[in-house]
Order: sequence, then C-alpha cells, then structure tokens
Amino acid sequence: MASEALIANAKDFLKTESPDSKLNLYDHLASILHSVLEGRTTNSVDVFEDTSRNIKNNATNENELSEEDIAIIKLQNNLFEKSSAEDAEPEPEDEVEMPLPDLMDTAHYFEQAGVGLGREETFRIFLALKNLVDTHTLQNVRFWGKIFGTMKNYIVAEVEYREGAEDEEGEEGEEAEEAKEEEEEEEKEEDDIPKPDYKPPPKIPKEENGTGCNKKTYFVCNEPGTEWVKLPPVEPAEIVCARQIKKFFTGDLNAPVISYPPFPGTEINYLRAQIARISAGTQISPVDYYKFEEDDEDDSDGEGRDSFVENVEFEPLRNQELIDPSLSNWVHHVQHILPQGRCQWINPAVKTEAEDFDDEEEEEEREEPDEPVPEHGPPLLNPISEDSEVDSMPAWSAGLTSTHVPQ
Repeated sequence: MASEALIANAKDFLKTESPDSKLNLYDHLASILHSVLEGRTTNSVDVFEDTSRNIKNNATNENELSEEDIAIIKLQNNLFEKSSAEDAEPEPEDEVEMPLPDLMDTAHYFEQAGVGLGREETFRIFLALKNLVDTHTLQNVRFWGKIFGTMKNYIVAEVEYREGAEDEEGEEGEEAEEAKEEEEEEEKEEDDIPKPDYKPPPKIPKEENGTGCNKKTYFVCNEPGTEWVKLPPVEPAEIVCARQIKKFFTGDLNAPVISYPPFPGTEINYLRAQIARISAGTQISPVDYYKFEEDDEDDSDGEGRDSFVENVEFEPLRNQELIDPSLSNWVHHVQHILPQGRCQWINPAVKTEAEDFDDEEEEEEREEPDEPVPEHGPPLLNPISEDSEVDSMPAWSAGLTSTHVPQ
C-alpha cells in the first residue's frame, strides 16, 4: 500500500502544470516516448533532447492559438470530411463533368517558378473550392488568386455558371436592388427642398452578366472553410474611380472605402473593381493557343470580338520562342477595359425611352452637349509586346525558371 501511495504522489507531482508554459512533465514524457516508439530510430538516445524540444515548441504554439484561430481550424477540419454525395455510388465517367481542375497539379508548375502558397494551403483551398462546386451549379471553377489585407485576406474563385443557373440565383438580388431604388425614389418625391438646376452626367450602365467586365463571376472567402461570398457585378463608375485611388484592403467586405475622389461603394465593390482590372491586364496565353470562331472572322461592325475557342491544332512553342525578348509569342485573352469603365463602349448621349419621357416633362432651353468621341482599345488576342511601358520599363519580361529543363 505504501508503494502505491508513493507512485500516486509521484504521478501527481509529474502532472503539476508549469506556470510559464502551462505544460506538465507527465504528458510531455508520454509524448516523447510515443514519438520514439513511432519512429524507432537506432539513435533515439542521441536525438532525445531534440525530440523533447520539438514537442514542447509545438505544444506551446498550440496553447498560443486565439479563439478565432481555433474556430478556423475546426472549420477547416470539416473540409476533410466526406459528404454524403461522395459516399454515394459514382456516376459513369461519360456523364461526369468536373468543373474544378486539379489545383495541386497547377500549383506544381507554379512551384517550379518559385511562386505559390505552399502545398498545405493550396490543398485546403482546393477542398474549399470543391465545397463551392457542391453548393452551386457551376460550369467552370478556377482559383483566381489570393489578395492580402491588413486584418484578413481574400481567397478569390472565378466561376462560370451552367446555362440558366445564374439567372435563378440572381433573382433575389435583383428584387432587393429594385426595392432599394423604389425607396430612394419615394424619399426624393417626399423631399420638398428646392433642387439645383445642375444635372449630373448620365450614368454609364454596367455590362450584362456574361459579357465584358462581368463575363465571369467571382466568389471570395477569408479562409478555406469559411463561407463563400458572391461579389456583385462591377459598375463602370467603380472601375473609373479604382484607377484613381490606392487603398489597402482590410479583409472586411463591408468596410467603407475612404478616398478622394470618393469611391461609389464599400470594399466589396472596390475588390470587384480591382479584380476586373487585374484580370483584364494580366491574363495571357501563347499565341495561337486560342483562335476566333470562323463565324467571327468578319469584324466589319467595328465593335471587336469578345469570344474565342481553344485551338485544337495548337502546337506548343519551344522554350526559347516563349522567352523571346520581342514577346510577340504571348497575347492577352481577356478584353481591354476602356477609359469609360466598360469593355464595349456605349454612347451616354443616347437616351432610353424612360429618360426621354422625363425630359419632356421639364424641357428647358439649354445647349446640347457635344457628341462624345467613341473609345477604342486593343483587340482581343493582342500581343503583349504592344503594351505601354510602366515607369519607362517594359510591361513584361520573360525568362527560364531553370536551365536544366529539357528544351
């Protein structure tokens, strides 16, 4: 009995928690022995101190996690759990269309150039994108990139809906916008304050979904596992203002954008505008990888082409051709954004029927504004060698990531 009491007292002493690290020797020794037995190396006695130090450091880091970090870990843990749909019997391969490409394979090639987010984070993002595919009817999904913020970051996904799917999801948002506009009109009608004669310039309408700057739809989240948020379509005024200001992102989509000139929206609109600008200026592909459809060969209307198809007869270029200093073998495959904030220019002087009716009610003698000059930009699949210089330096440069790669 005495020996059992001594053992119990010794065990209690070993379980005494350190006031500094909040660890106890009993659990620490158990973790060391578990690691030694799991590894079963011949020099376990030589690396005992290193094993002890590594285990202690890992345990200390776990104790320093905030409640927010722990919540994110729990959310990301759910990414690794199989859904009921995955447990079901798979459909025949001919009927399955996987909208999400192999992100890990893509990340491997970026890794060869020394860029990327790391394999662990990339895999978590892949699982988060897989959840996005499971919850929305999507045709294509692409990891667009990661934008850093002062408080949180943004993981951005670029998607295309299946035909008709986006219209169903967008009905609720359109109804909310219409209700908000009606409320604003009612407030204006109730307001009896005298109004100035100044008439602001006409608002440039946004491009329809699936065209121009709104050709793609974007979702964002702060961390893999958190909820995906769909970004609204971008307005021309937002792009025009975003070109004139420089602001850090905070990671809060509802944060105000305090700037001059004033930005017409919150951070969710600023983020969408900058995504549109980055996409239009930085997405390139080898020449002849894409081609225009035969039906679009005639460009006599002057509006330019806005679509293309993958060239099935494309023959890959040699590495030396791809890094040619002339850069004539690379082209832009996203439409250029005009100074107006749209990809397709629209004449703001042309009024709709509703605007004509309003003008008839309060006709006044005033000088007719000058007819605006149509804006034109580089055509689709334009060589990057024609891009303007940036601070007296070429906009693009090409080089090999490794001289040991077979040519």
